[in-house]
Amino acid sequence: MTEPLTRPATKFPRSRPAAPEAPAMADRRGVGILLVVAGAMTMSMIDGSAKWLVGEGLPQGQIVFIRFLLPCAVLALVFLPSQGLSVMRTRSLKLEVLRSLCMVGTTATNFMALKYLPLTITGSIMFSSPLILCLLSGVALGERVDWQRWLAVLTGFAAILIIIRPDPASLHPAMLYSLAMAVLMAFYAILTRKLAGVDSSLTQQCYISFTGFAFALPFAFQGWTWPHTPAGWFACVLIGLAGLVGHTFYSIAHRFAPATTLAPFTYAQLVFMALGSWLVFAQAPDIYFFIGLPILIGSGIYIWFRELSLATRRKRAAPEPVLRQEAAE
Repeated sequence: MTEPLTRPATKFPRSRPAAPEAPAMADRRGVGILLVVAGAMTMSMIDGSAKWLVGEGLPQGQIVFIRFLLPCAVLALVFLPSQGLSVMRTRSLKLEVLRSLCMVGTTATNFMALKYLPLTITGSIMFSSPLILCLLSGVALGERVDWQRWLAVLTGFAAILIIIRPDPASLHPAMLYSLAMAVLMAFYAILTRKLAGVDSSLTQQCYISFTGFAFALPFAFQGWTWPHTPAGWFACVLIGLAGLVGHTFYSIAHRFAPATTLAPFTYAQLVFMALGSWLVFAQAPDIYFFIGLPILIGSGIYIWFRELSLATRRKRAAPEPVLRQEAAE
């Protein structure tokens, strides 16, 4: 019995980080979906805060700077004194930097597009990122995207279009900003998936926050404008906290489920944006919201139960190969 045990032992150090990931993805995809929904709710606060700050006359570069300033302060004051520079240690510096640059680009292009386009246009283009993700995941992640998942993603996207009813006005050059944002969001999700189980969520947040701060700093003080109201100051704090918490939820979620599984549930962000628009900006949802919402929720519930069903089948089938292997030994 000692020889079969000692033979694979030499492989454990190399496979140990990846070994726990497969059962977690197979058995706990519901946890990943819940975390994405929580992240979507939190991330919707970024758009609401940015909308409020734009209304108070703050420049886009300053808003991007504020977006990353507070997370940097929290990380520097809370975690750096206790853990030191160890929070910046990564086993994949290239992926961390690329992922951070994708997030910085997503934030910047979104705010630039909002200067010229209404939320309905930027929202419809932004939520095309799951479709782009499905196109890229097969090559970049090696994940199989079956026709059921394609159907769920397309159905969810159709529900988004029903809810927001994009204005069929003439094309504006700023739409290129939104298209770039959607592509960067898809690459961000892919890189997040690749970093799952490689670096901690804290390390990933450190790289995003400090990279965003460094890139936004040169543009922050070009026409600096202070908020005029207490609500504006609150939005400055909220936009930073929401980014820190929301991306932490997303990072942890990708430890439990593939990116293509989580993609349809990012549509929940639009629901929370609509609710925030109703409660904060007194813009109540219209009839199209209530038509598209059940379609959107139905798409997510279908993926939820399908993934749980597949996870149950995998769990039941898992002991058989183990028994065969033990019998062979």
